[in-house]
Amino acid sequence: MKIEKIQKSGSKYKITLDNGKIISTYEEVILDKGLLYHKYINEKQLEKIYKDTAYYKSYNKALDMINRRLRSEYEIRKYLEKSEIKKEDIESIIDNLKRINLINDRAFAKAYTNDKINLSMDGPHKIRRHLKENKVREEYIEEAISNIDKEILKDHIKKIVDKKIKNNTKYTPYQLKQKITTYLINLGYDRVEIVSILDNYQIESPNLEKEMDKVLNRLKKKYSGDKLIYNLKNKLYTKGYTKEEIEEYIKNSSIN
Repeated sequence: MKIEKIQKSGSKYKITLDNGKIISTYEEVILDKGLLYHKYINEKQLEKIYKDTAYYKSYNKALDMINRRLRSEYEIRKYLEKSEIKKEDIESIIDNLKRINLINDRAFAKAYTNDKINLSMDGPHKIRRHLKENKVREEYIEEAISNIDKEILKDHIKKIVDKKIKNNTKYTPYQLKQKITTYLINLGYDRVEIVSILDNYQIESPNLEKEMDKVLNRLKKKYSGDKLIYNLKNKLYTKGYTKEEIEEYIKNSSIN
């Protein structure tokens, strides 16, 4: 078969053969096979061109992924395993990308950690979990986490606490602190650090009487006398009111 024409088409090349067949392939295939200088190819060579085109299709898709953001080896491998290429080709792509330093889990761990610290409110434990899910080596994870500025983490916690206090005025101080602590732990922050910062906040109590009246009015529909008082106390305890606050409310209410 004779190659009649080779022309660039976007990011690929089109090879036109004398039998009318058009092959869409990549620059790497053109250069590897010396197709600019050899004008004739046989069936075996044609089959190899198709095979190499499939290889570079997956290779270039992996490059596109990395160009959007740095990826872990695990992410790239997972993606390639979904492609219709052989296992040895996957290993070859991974090796080539490592050789030119486009796959580097140490750099990935550092970049991912910096992005999350600077562009989100994720804490170190959540960052660590994600890196582990990406099969990053433990030493790279610990190196990246240990380099996080502790003052930035404290600032993140304080910003979240300030926002939560401002937007949640119906809870008791105890309730609110519990909710904030749970929220921050889920974001990946350390419980000891959270509690240490929260202890410096004086959270004002809401209108306790108004909130307790709501609970009392609901319970009155089902209970009376000692049963009402018993269930009222239990309900208020679970909502975070102190024993003193509850006793004072019952003492001043009309249920006695």
